[in-house]
Amino acid sequence: MADFNVTKREVGDVSILDVNGFLDAHTAPDLENAFNNLIENKNYKVVINFSGLKYISSAGLGVFMAYVETMRDNGGDIKFSNLKDDVYNVFDLLGFPMLYEFYKSEDEAIAKYNRAK
Repeated sequence: MADFNVTKREVGDVSILDVNGFLDAHTAPDLENAFNNLIENKNYKVVINFSGLKYISSAGLGVFMAYVETMRDNGGDIKFSNLKDDVYNVFDLLGFPMLYEFYKSEDEAIAKYNRAK
């Protein structure tokens, strides 16, 4: 099995998901579980910190597409931060920058939520 883990932290009312390793069809269910837990706990403001992500497949990308509408319908969003260039290029190639907000740092993404209040 591929090496992947996701951990959750809170910064105020924003949930940070740190994704690490290889996000593919085999590990995507772990990320889905993290999103389901966020929704169960009514945590809709999410920042995904990609600093530890080494690889993402289309299955991994699909997880974000599956949950973004739920987050936005409940006053939140999914914002991305700390992407390595090669990972960002996958998102860029598929047009994600037109659908999601990307930030160089986690702090910038959190600040965007705080300015929206």
